[in-house]
Amino acid sequence: MTTKEIGEQIKERRDILRLQQRDLAELSGVSLRTIIQVENGSGNPSLDTLQKLTKVLGLEMQLNIINK
Repeated sequence: MTTKEIGEQIKERRDILRLQQRDLAELSGVSLRTIIQVENGSGNPSLDTLQKLTKVLGLEMQLNIINK
């Protein structure tokens, strides 16, 4: 999954829950600027940041490891 796809999923879930970006920032402890970047696909969020966001949004993360 690309960072753009991750951002789209986070935004979609936030919209479903009727949360503003500012609300998500406050609830998750992630800065508003970071949330904007994640949702736009322009940021490169850390695993910790994604965990904070997904916890508030009621989402689960799945790690796929590809051997090359």
